[in-house]
Amino acid sequence: MRRIRLTALVAAVLAAVAVTTPAAATATVPVTRVWVEPAAGLGFLDAAIAQAHTSVDLSMYELSDAIVERDLVAAAHRHVRVRVLLDAAYAGTYANAGAAATLRAGGVGVAWAPAGQIFHAKYVVVDGTRAYIGTGNLTSRWYSSTRDLWVEITARAQVAAIEAVFARDVTGHPGRPASTGGLVWSPGSTSSLVGLIDSARHSLLIESEEMRSYTIEDALAAAARRGVAVTVVMTASAEWSSALGELAHAGVHVHTISPQGLYIHAKVICADCAGPRGTAFVGSENFSYSSLTYNRELGVLTTSPAVVEAVERVVSSDAHR
Repeated sequence: MRRIRLTALVAAVLAAVAVTTPAAATATVPVTRVWVEPAAGLGFLDAAIAQAHTSVDLSMYELSDAIVERDLVAAAHRHVRVRVLLDAAYAGTYANAGAAATLRAGGVGVAWAPAGQIFHAKYVVVDGTRAYIGTGNLTSRWYSSTRDLWVEITARAQVAAIEAVFARDVTGHPGRPASTGGLVWSPGSTSSLVGLIDSARHSLLIESEEMRSYTIEDALAAAARRGVAVTVVMTASAEWSSALGELAHAGVHVHTISPQGLYIHAKVICADCAGPRGTAFVGSENFSYSSLTYNRELGVLTTSPAVVEAVERVVSSDAHR
């Protein structure tokens, strides 16, 4: 085994405590709408940008979508303040060079994120009143073959909090925002996600592109050992086979999909989801040490029925592909 495990006696004691101790309350944010890709398409983002009156702020790991780029330029031409923050770390400057050149030529303000930190968040804020937060990049060549989700929030405090982080990030002074009010920020999102996993009493539904965080893996294994029905769905890859094997050994129901099929790029958790009830996470955070500890990431925790039902339906369906 890769690390020392709890003894059976200690594990049994902890399992008993987990069952008898009420779960701590989790702060959540209302979600007004949810979109499941690839079926939904990205038309909702095109419409949101086209309808912007005062501002559009976009933070993106990879941007290569001629329609979105056209929308942003058109917004700038009608005197909407458009600011775009693009990842520069690793291959970021190469992947985003074309979009940056197109946008700048069209009068859009483009900033490169600090090269020493991966900016993996995917979100758009329109008019300072609504935010669209996703698990997927805006790279059109992958839209038709990739599982992703997007949500819209309009809660004033949370939208303002996102804008405040963006304002610092776009000027090259990223801080370490607190994960509060249902927003889950990285760096530092591990405790929020582990807290959600630990809160589950009956079931956990998981999709992720990566599985390389011992802390997350241990939390999932512990949930299975205390009797929670844990389902993990991922694209098959040798990179995660060892971690997934250990999870399966702990009692987790692991399902992998062929890389030639639908690519699982979503990063979602659904705790105790049954019909409209449960708590869901949707965000950019992969289950990797770097994503949770160093990167700029953003996700949401919500009990909104539309999201709970969508995540439950998607993960259950993908598990049987």
